[in-house]
Amino acid sequence: MTIPLYQAKAEFFRTLGHPVRIRVLELLQDGPRPVRELLTEIGIEPSSLSQQLAVLRRTQLVSATREGNTVVYALSTPDVAELLQAARRILSRMITDQSELLAELGGPGRRAADA
Repeated sequence: MTIPLYQAKAEFFRTLGHPVRIRVLELLQDGPRPVRELLTEIGIEPSSLSQQLAVLRRTQLVSATREGNTVVYALSTPDVAELLQAARRILSRMITDQSELLAELGGPGRRAADA
């Protein structure tokens, strides 16, 4: 039995619902990185990073290759970087809209009854 597309999308977005996973994907936008660099940049316990990388591998958002004793991670597709950039644009618009609303609420034309 296949799952509906909307359910598959929900599962996909749940995968992205962890700050460490998002940070890993952001770091990999600039190109492949070894685990030791990811650990340095993110600053979490190796076991925690390993767990989050496993989730990203399982969902095929990242790929891993071994170079000697080093495991190097990369985005599995450039679409992942495009998705992160789209999220940044959406958040930027949301913040701009909220700032404009706050400016209206606290602007000089505010009446005492509005406060």
